[in-house]
Amino acid sequence: MKKLLSLSLAVCFFSLPSAAAGQADDGAPAKQVGGVQASIKPNIIFIMADDLGYGDISCYGSKTIQTPHIDKLASTGVKCTDYHSNGAVCSPTRAALMTGRYQQRSGVGGVITARAHRHTGLPLAEWTMGEAMKDLGYQTAMFGKWHLGYAPKFNPTKQGFDEFKGFVSGNVDYQRHIDQEGYFDWWQQDKLKDDPGYITDLINNYAIDFIRRKKNQPFLLVVNHGAPHYPIQGRKTPGFRVTGKSNRQQPKLKTDNPKALYKEMIEVMDEGIGNIVTELEKQGIRNNTLIIFTSDNGPAKIGSAGNLRGHKGQVYEGGHRVTGVFNWPDQLPSGKTCNTPILSMDMLPTFLAITPGKKFPKQVFDGINVLPALKGNPIPRKPLFWQHKENIAVRDGAWKLVLTGKKTELFNLGKDLSEQNNLADKHPDQVARLTKLIKAWQSSVAASSGAKLHSNP
Repeated sequence: MKKLLSLSLAVCFFSLPSAAAGQADDGAPAKQVGGVQASIKPNIIFIMADDLGYGDISCYGSKTIQTPHIDKLASTGVKCTDYHSNGAVCSPTRAALMTGRYQQRSGVGGVITARAHRHTGLPLAEWTMGEAMKDLGYQTAMFGKWHLGYAPKFNPTKQGFDEFKGFVSGNVDYQRHIDQEGYFDWWQQDKLKDDPGYITDLINNYAIDFIRRKKNQPFLLVVNHGAPHYPIQGRKTPGFRVTGKSNRQQPKLKTDNPKALYKEMIEVMDEGIGNIVTELEKQGIRNNTLIIFTSDNGPAKIGSAGNLRGHKGQVYEGGHRVTGVFNWPDQLPSGKTCNTPILSMDMLPTFLAITPGKKFPKQVFDGINVLPALKGNPIPRKPLFWQHKENIAVRDGAWKLVLTGKKTELFNLGKDLSEQNNLADKHPDQVARLTKLIKAWQSSVAASSGAKLHSNP
């Protein structure tokens, strides 16, 4: 296993429950928790859309896009109204997801671009979700988008995942599998190898195949969709990118109705998610499988953030408050809403907390175990931070301070979720207090991270 993170790095200590708490790590019987033996490892499927806005699926208010399968996961599980991506763009959220820490700590403060950052990636010294779950005896797989390093040495298979099929850039032609800089980008393990097809269907089919093969073993399955990130292509939209040409040289994709294709992209993803759930049921492992559905950041301009202000690339709510659905029949309530703030970086601490097995040394995370909140129990949260380039936001309870260039904005999210009423002039004490929190946080993440790969690409 890679070197454990230094205990001096961050703010939150965490250790796994031990057999003494009723969770056996030696095969011995364990106490019942929610009707399930605590010694039984749950399967975990984490599904993440790309650039999906808070208002882009029907159970979160869309009137035009129909997502019955995601809706059913929400109606029979827990729908989160306060779930957030750690970043307002792709790579930072994925780094936080993998490490359970603010992405700035691993140096991934911005997008690992296909044009300028092909030599960099998530540092191999990081202890990732894949490695953590492998250490607990899980079969691990990631299918779809990686975006945490282009070179084979940064491949998911070098970061704890037994299996990887997909792409490593920010986006590819959905038919031809070519990235925006003209590189062919479809991988099987750490080798380039094509698999013809529409990428959303391929990713869903890989997931189904993995479930069939690993049904008798505990598994972590990460399904990172490309949809609905541009290029806006449906199943029948022809490929258009060619190898050897950068985005500026590529032919333009001409479509008659981009909104209709955007709708199709999301609905095809939803169809495949329904097929994944069906396969779990067919294999008899649905009840002990935790399924999570979310997005890596807010929508591009073609999408919808609902009533939230902002979009992808902004630290207003629309840039990072996204859909968050948790469904686990054995352990979570059905048809409930969770209003506790939850972030991408909470996933790894939560997965470790729900997984019986060996006890790790105290491990440093910024994220926390959110299972109690999903079960309806209030949990405290420390101040939360978002940063994209020079723009930064901090939230403490209902108060949120947004600093964008020379502009200072203060909002009370409890009364103004759409961030329309700037209270900075009325509450200078809150501005001063929250600004101090930002400075302390910036010093913390700067001190604990290694070489800054691309904090502001």
